[in-house]
Amino acid sequence: MGLLSDPYRRRALSRLILRLNTPLCILSYLAGLGWFLGLASPPFTLRSYMSENAMGSTMVEEQFVFGERALSYAREFAGHKKKVGGIPVAWLEKTMWNLGLEVYKQPFSRTLPFPDETRERYMVKGTNVYGILRAPRAASTESLVLSVPCSMGQHNNQAVGLMLALASYFRGQIYWAKDIIFLVNEHDLIGMEAWLEAYHDVNVTEVLSSGMLGRAGAIQAAVSLELSSDVITSFDVAVEGLNGQLPNLDLVNLFYAFCQKNGLLCTIQGKLQRTDWDTLPAYVHSLQTLLLMVLKQGSGRPQGDHGLFLRYHIEAITVRGINSFRQYKYDMGTVGKTLEGMFRKLNNLLERLHQSYFFYLLPSLARFVSIGVYMPAVGGLVLVLVLKISPVPQLQGEWESSGLQQGQA
Repeated sequence: MGLLSDPYRRRALSRLILRLNTPLCILSYLAGLGWFLGLASPPFTLRSYMSENAMGSTMVEEQFVFGERALSYAREFAGHKKKVGGIPVAWLEKTMWNLGLEVYKQPFSRTLPFPDETRERYMVKGTNVYGILRAPRAASTESLVLSVPCSMGQHNNQAVGLMLALASYFRGQIYWAKDIIFLVNEHDLIGMEAWLEAYHDVNVTEVLSSGMLGRAGAIQAAVSLELSSDVITSFDVAVEGLNGQLPNLDLVNLFYAFCQKNGLLCTIQGKLQRTDWDTLPAYVHSLQTLLLMVLKQGSGRPQGDHGLFLRYHIEAITVRGINSFRQYKYDMGTVGKTLEGMFRKLNNLLERLHQSYFFYLLPSLARFVSIGVYMPAVGGLVLVLVLKISPVPQLQGEWESSGLQQGQA
């Protein structure tokens, strides 16, 4: 404290920093960069673990057996979608109603500031369709969301079929303590934003909609599902949301735990995790995964529909089924069991997810880097700006004041 309070010592320190400014900036930059490159190595990472006690065990016996029914729903949906040239609203309403859900639709429109990339249109119109499964064991105070984006062509037809099959299966269970919303949103992010704004009775992006006729409880968590094949070889999870927001780490760990339990290959940033952590190829692989996550966060663009839930403090992830040339393939039954296990665990929550990390980096799904570990790298890089900005004005002010005092003397 004496160094900072004594004007002569402070002036000497400022002159020293100014004289060694360039070497200090180079040293600070290299230290921050070196620390960041070391984040992918095992000494800087921790093993993933579940912080929420209600989701700490995966000893739930999943019994989803409607895999063939999911494929049947997917084929029917694809036929009606091709017939009407868009989302088959009437067929979805009828099917959800027959499953015993409360069914609602939400027409919306949005005037774009720039023309759409695919059709060069300034006006987007669509309809969201959602069904609510009321909890038989509790009042409608809390809810979960399973959403499926509906796009043009054959994309995501299987996801709609699996969602309807899950709704049919969930309808026959009596252990639900939270409402479950099954949502089919049109036009991807635009439709999802329209639905979220109407659900929370706000208007941030000037989307025109008919309002929300039916609501469930406060949304605790959400999963966005994307499937475009009858079988998958792996699951890829997207966590980056709007402006780099991330969901609670427990939700990502829950997805990873049930993938491990059901023998599903799971990836992040499209990369499988390696087990040989102490080798150079494994380090390079983890560093690439880490850099991809940082770049996607820096872009500020949500990597799925889940990214819009995060701005409403709703923990959400996007799960994508990948069908590649790998040897092992999984059917809809295995995928349905994974989602069933996740929703049954989320159903046990007594409060919002809050015990685990909200700021982290993932070199793989099995390990993570906490904010306390990667912030020194950020501090080292930011210190370069501080060193370049602070000394010169301070010294100029001191020189002016000393010159003024000498002139008065």
